[in-house]
Amino acid sequence: MQVFTPGNFPEHHNMYFIYGDGGTGKTSLLKQFKGNKVLFSFDMSFNVLEDTGDTTLVLLERQDIPEIQLNVAKKIDEYVKDPTVDVICLDNITALQNYVLDNIENAAKDNRQNYNAMQKWFRNMGAYLRRSNKIIYATAHAVDKDNGAFNGQGRYEADMNLKTFNAFTSMFDLVGRIYVKDGERLIDLNPEQGNHAKNRIDDRTLIKAEELVEANPTEEFTVEEPKTKKVS
Repeated sequence: MQVFTPGNFPEHHNMYFIYGDGGTGKTSLLKQFKGNKVLFSFDMSFNVLEDTGDTTLVLLERQDIPEIQLNVAKKIDEYVKDPTVDVICLDNITALQNYVLDNIENAAKDNRQNYNAMQKWFRNMGAYLRRSNKIIYATAHAVDKDNGAFNGQGRYEADMNLKTFNAFTSMFDLVGRIYVKDGERLIDLNPEQGNHAKNRIDDRTLIKAEELVEANPTEEFTVEEPKTKKVS
């Protein structure tokens, strides 16, 4: 174990995890981050980003998928060790999770431990990214659990195995849900809403999407979750 004396804690950069429906602009949020960026696009949705000259694009090839855990880990390690890289983006952890689970299931003789193996891999990846001292931005799709029983509270979560989500995002400083309301993109960071969210960076609980990285809290927002009908 490493021990750091008072006043000598190690430097670390922030880690952001945003989940939401398709078309809410998760991938395009990468534009807010400054410096040289590496985009791992697991769902081929990179077309929403213009080639601005500061982003390296990494795409999976068919031969990568049977050993995706090893290939992704090796490539991330390459960019973590590159001093010219400032930001690493893992775009669509939902897709990556499904690839990883398929590989584990195909290799397993006893499927009862498949989810444990997947959770362990994502936990280790999250811990490695935490120690990387790079800015990390990750995205995932969202699911709406509403069936009339949630009363608007705790409706939304990332489209991931829950324990895998918890294992991976425990290392992140900010977890939020992006959504569109009245034509404006907002990010919910308030865990009191019952959705999966947290903000260890500052005290904001609801922000404009364009203020994810550089806060400009000139306005106060309140979350108004959709009203649900009572189920008879």
